[in-house]
Amino acid sequence: MSRNTDEVIQSLYHQLIKAWNERDAAGMASHFSDEGVQIGFDGSTLTGKNEIHSHLEAIFSNNATPPFLTKITKVRKLGDDAAILHAIAGMVPPGSSDINPELNAHQTLVAVLRNNNWEIELFQNTPAQYHGRPELVEQMTEDLKRAQK
Repeated sequence: MSRNTDEVIQSLYHQLIKAWNERDAAGMASHFSDEGVQIGFDGSTLTGKNEIHSHLEAIFSNNATPPFLTKITKVRKLGDDAAILHAIAGMVPPGSSDINPELNAHQTLVAVLRNNNWEIELFQNTPAQYHGRPELVEQMTEDLKRAQK
């Protein structure tokens, strides 16, 4: 993958996360393709900018959503017009000063290039609970803490 494409995909991801952290439903939805899919932490599956926007607006209106703390782990080109980004994410809930390991997640973003513009085709936020392997939860939490320094 060219350095420029890698940087563009990382920037797209950072813009998406910034919109979440700013509780900006329209900003998040704007980065998706018209048929883009978002799969949330609870398994909710949303398709298209309008559905994503509507769902996120309700979440932001009714919940004190914690911001994401993230670390990109890999970006890989899938051809000339597609790429996949892998990241880990954690959250510091309101009233806390530390990452809550129960909210750790793996994030996957698939981006496509259309008309010279990279758009999100899929964003998935999957819980990283590592059932029965608490050392992996601890390792992920520590990786996220180090990435924020």
